Amino acid sequence: MYCRIAREPIDITALMERVRSDEDGAVIVFTGVVRNHDKGRVVERLKYEAYEAMAVAAIERICGDVQASFDIGDLAVVHRVGELAIGEASVAIVVAAPHRDAAYRASREIIERLKREVPIWKRERFVGGGEEWLEGVAPEIPHTK
Repeated sequence: MYCRIAREPIDITALMERVRSDEDGAVIVFTGVVRNHDKGRVVERLKYEAYEAMAVAAIERICGDVQASFDIGDLAVVHRVGELAIGEASVAIVVAAPHRDAAYRASREIIERLKREVPIWKRERFVGGGEEWLEGVAPEIPHTK
């Protein structure tokens, strides 16, 4: 299992090589990319921010749950932070498994939980001006004295 937050472009081929084994009949790759529009507005670029230590821990927890719940082999999840241009990969999920159905279902479970549970926030910058923070669920941060 390989889980991380990255500031550099995601190397999908390296992730595939990292998780694939000779026992696997499927390697599923999901790549989320920055699109040029949202709700009728033209997007110029995105900025992702994360509470990195908490984000990596959440991604690791999700991946551990998925490995325990599906008949899969290894997996890798990398999420970018920082400024991203249109067309750049913001997240990559690679799941290797003996059979494709488990790999597809595991990959879908990971992305849905990432969106709900990981403290990563996205800000869209629009052509012509204006910005807006989107998505991301604010984590509960324990209070200490």
